[in-house]
Amino acid sequence: MSRLKITENGKNFMLDGKDFFYLADTVWSAFTNITLEEWKYYLEKRFTQGFTVLQINMLPQWDRCMSDVGIYPFETQDGQTFDFTKRKEEYYTRAAKMCQMAKEYGFQLALVVMWLNYVPGTWGSRMSDKNVMPENLVQEYTEKAVEVFDRFDPIYVISGDTDFDTAESIHYYELVLEIVCRKSPETLKTFHIKRGYDYIPEQFLDRVDFLMYQSGHNAGEQEQAYILPEKLCSRYPGKPVLNAEPCYEQMGYSRQEYGRFTRYDIRKAAWGSLLSGACAGVTYGAHGVWNWKKRGSKKNPVLGEGFDEAFPVEEALQFRGAWDYGYIRNFFEINHIRELESCQNFMKNSPREIRGASTPDGRYLIYLPNITRVVLTDEMKGYVGRIFDLETGRVARVKLETDESGELTVIMPGFEKDIIILLER
Repeated sequence: MSRLKITENGKNFMLDGKDFFYLADTVWSAFTNITLEEWKYYLEKRFTQGFTVLQINMLPQWDRCMSDVGIYPFETQDGQTFDFTKRKEEYYTRAAKMCQMAKEYGFQLALVVMWLNYVPGTWGSRMSDKNVMPENLVQEYTEKAVEVFDRFDPIYVISGDTDFDTAESIHYYELVLEIVCRKSPETLKTFHIKRGYDYIPEQFLDRVDFLMYQSGHNAGEQEQAYILPEKLCSRYPGKPVLNAEPCYEQMGYSRQEYGRFTRYDIRKAAWGSLLSGACAGVTYGAHGVWNWKKRGSKKNPVLGEGFDEAFPVEEALQFRGAWDYGYIRNFFEINHIRELESCQNFMKNSPREIRGASTPDGRYLIYLPNITRVVLTDEMKGYVGRIFDLETGRVARVKLETDESGELTVIMPGFEKDIIILLER
């Protein structure tokens, strides 16, 4: 099978010698919750929309909807607490079948080895420690995971939603990472870290191929979409960066705050990330897909829900924001954009949430969450370009004019939502 690699510029991915845009869908609960018939429909849908990666938890997601499939990796009486000494081979056989189906559609798999609730000393296991995996069983579990899934050349996401604030959590992840690197030296490895976090322990850095961050679902901290990649690129240069969990479409705000993230909100998080150093790709999530909430299933209650009620998966799969994320990948490919450098100094006095970036061949991109007058530096004289209306897909030609005060400005068309401006000489 083809194996995903890092490009020489250290900022992007490549597959079979070609640029690869990491456009993931979050389907954490696939292996526990989705029937094979549902899985086939799901794969067809996301393939059509242009997704290239699927992010899946190898173990049962702690805040999923309860499954009516009833197949788990370990013996359980209630589907919530597991006996880690009694492995269930049926689960792994079925999960491998699902991976094979996904690969046949051309998807890359990003598989989480150890979500934080299975690890002591993390914020999640402090909330609930009923499924902390005993240390003496970590090696056996991890070796089994590599044995089953390595044939699919996955990205190994060593952690899920974690922090590294204690010695015991770092120790557990050291055990997992050492085994995965030894058993599967050629595959890509990374960590999925908690919202707002920007720290990777130094002893992991030489074995991590790229960096994931999470701007997350807190309504009051959405600026983390562009703040975190700036920090990560500065602190850990030379590795691709991507926002692996921006706000999900129609997810209720975290901490049970009233409100939901809209199609516009998730676009803003994605484009803000991509133009701020996280140009390797981005992840989409739909509230109802990631936890796989089925309509009318009495066996399908929600576990650990910290958000407003999820939509049935039948509806969540139809959310329009998934097409907006597919548009992002198409935009990068059609315009031959393979590398971006966060760059604000060609604009004058712009608010921080207006994001700018440049390409190695001298083009510039600007993301405007809201329409406003954009003032450029004199060095931008002679540039022309296009404006892309992200709400409707309309495209307008750009004119740069010098106003009465002598400032070079972008003449704005009558679009109403967020836009991308692409300028070239």
